[in-house]
Amino acid sequence: MTEEQRHPDIEIYIKDRSLDRISRWLESLCDSLQRDFEQGQVHHFLAVINGCEIPVMIHEKVSGKAWTSIWFNSDQTPWIKDLDCAQQAAQELDTEIRCIASGWTSGDDPDEWWRIEQETVEKIHWRT
Repeated sequence: MTEEQRHPDIEIYIKDRSLDRISRWLESLCDSLQRDFEQGQVHHFLAVINGCEIPVMIHEKVSGKAWTSIWFNSDQTPWIKDLDCAQQAAQELDTEIRCIASGWTSGDDPDEWWRIEQETVEKIHWRT
């Protein structure tokens, strides 16, 4: 995948932030955000961002107790790739964010991730 090719969806992992704090961040990005349904630690929303409906899933405690996943199930997000979203989230949520280093192309290293915190952006190997 080329660097500027739009990812088909966006997924980031947020460290040590509550569902409430993450929901407030999402609300700040969206024209509207409606909770669709939830089951345990999985919360589904329908977001409207720049006029586009985007399904969003928040999954708490996906990797140990510290990490929450947010999956934007659309290629119509404001971000071209996961890293763009992760950098914005790291700044606005003031915490460490991780995302896959590539767009899940065949042959990519599934353990290679971006780690973003404050001004630091680095590739790491993340094995759970």
